[in-house]
Amino acid sequence: MTGSNRTGKRLTRRGTATRNRIVEVAADLVQRNGISETTLDQVMEASGASKSQLYHYFEDKQELLREASALQAARVLGTQGRILEGFDSLLGFRKWTEALLLLSRGQGCPLGALVYQLPRAAKGANREVAEGMEAWRRLVESGLVNMKAHGELADEAEPAEIALAVLAAVQGGLLLSKSSKSNRPLEIALAMALEYVSQVCGTSRGSEGGLRRGPVATRG
Repeated sequence: MTGSNRTGKRLTRRGTATRNRIVEVAADLVQRNGISETTLDQVMEASGASKSQLYHYFEDKQELLREASALQAARVLGTQGRILEGFDSLLGFRKWTEALLLLSRGQGCPLGALVYQLPRAAKGANREVAEGMEAWRRLVESGLVNMKAHGELADEAEPAEIALAVLAAVQGGLLLSKSSKSNRPLEIALAMALEYVSQVCGTSRGSEGGLRRGPVATRG
């Protein structure tokens, strides 16, 4: 996180630690309660910061939201980077979907939730979320590019567009799972994403769990 306050003046180590703690608390509160239910008073109480400290480090709530959104993006990308490490095959993709399902447990996506909660006026926070989503898509795309390089993905396939379709399915599943407090929507979305990628590989799962030839998905 940044080591300066809202005026651009470099902070001491203690000041940086205080600022980072405020951002972490804000991110946790937003994740747990939502943006509309998170107040600056709650942030101050949970972080132990005073109002003067809050406005020393942040110009307003919008700036704090931007920093909290950036932290959420870093958290999500850190986790996704770890579970997508070595993703270069259909088996690797399947392992990613399984890991994602275990991680979610009906909690939804820290970034996806912000998409629907952030006001349009929070341009800085919205930009952080958008950049986080794009970085996540690129992680998936990188794995698909590796699959193509290894000959597992059809030559006609478009990794960038497949990654976009997969992430759209994942985000929809995460959103519905959070609203229904059930992992079932995400399970279905991930199963469809896996089936789709299987078809792009030229195979898809049969009714008994085997593999059968399927159509190649190409750019329309």
